[in-house]
Amino acid sequence: MKATIKRRLPGWFALAVVLMLLAAGAEAHSYKQRALKYSSRSQKMALAWQNDTRAKLSALLNIDDLIAARKDIPLNPVEISSVNKVDYLMKEIEISSTQSRRIRVMVTFPMKSRGPWPAVVCLHGHSGQPTSVYEKDSPYNGFATELATRNYVTIAPVTSQHEIFEQGRTLVGERLWDAMRCIDYLETLIAVDALRIGCAGLSMGGEMSMWLGAMDQRVSAVLSAGFLTKMDQMEQDHCMCWKVPGIRELVDFPDIFCLIAPRPLMCQNGLQEPPSQFPVDVAKSALKEIQVIYMNFSQSDRVELVVHPEGQVVDIKSLLLFFKKELKPVENKAASIR
Repeated sequence: MKATIKRRLPGWFALAVVLMLLAAGAEAHSYKQRALKYSSRSQKMALAWQNDTRAKLSALLNIDDLIAARKDIPLNPVEISSVNKVDYLMKEIEISSTQSRRIRVMVTFPMKSRGPWPAVVCLHGHSGQPTSVYEKDSPYNGFATELATRNYVTIAPVTSQHEIFEQGRTLVGERLWDAMRCIDYLETLIAVDALRIGCAGLSMGGEMSMWLGAMDQRVSAVLSAGFLTKMDQMEQDHCMCWKVPGIRELVDFPDIFCLIAPRPLMCQNGLQEPPSQFPVDVAKSALKEIQVIYMNFSQSDRVELVVHPEGQVVDIKSLLLFFKKELKPVENKAASIR
């Protein structure tokens, strides 16, 4: 009996190895499946694909119930603080994100012109906070301050949380919903032109800018800095907070970016990005996939990748030119584009 057992062990071991390889292969195949991958089609079919993909992603992120009940969730804004910055007024405001959760946001209002003004949702990255996007001595290059001094209303929520606050939600879904609630708040302001709302962010903020522009069609122009990439690139040497269970079976990042079309989209990637992070070659590969849907909409000039000589930073000059073209703020003679 003992001899028989010894002869069978290699067979069982081999079977176990085969099963493990099959399981790994099945997982890899499911990733490659990318069931909702965008491919060239008519404009009518492209719109249908966008609607279907948004619906499926909304369900995956578990925010479809919030979207449906948006009007039943009052914002109830409360001013926490206010600081006069000469060119603009900065306020910290608390609003309701859901029926049971309140969030704080930074909001700025121009002081040297009359509204209604365009607005930009400004999104920070990992380890950041709402004030980070206003800091000039940082990778953000103070892009929110640059916008605030040029007659844009800006609003900045927290997007760096790494815990799920409400049971049954997803991390990306909660981050996205908070950003969407910023737009809900902007729409209540007489001083804001609701048809001229954009969003911009760096790194994880660039990721959330992608999500916000993709899932909320009220966003008129999207700038995603330091993020244009593909999911394979993000599987190693990155925080996995981006990976919603089931996301890879449906889409890759270029597909999510495709949901922004035909609205204007600018991505920024730096030449000094390490190969393991957000290198330009991967960004260019992703851009080619995104360009397809813009061509289908006959709007090829509305999508652009700006390659700058630095690392993971916001390129201020191209950002300001982009929003000036797309959101058309009232110009200040003293606030030139450097």
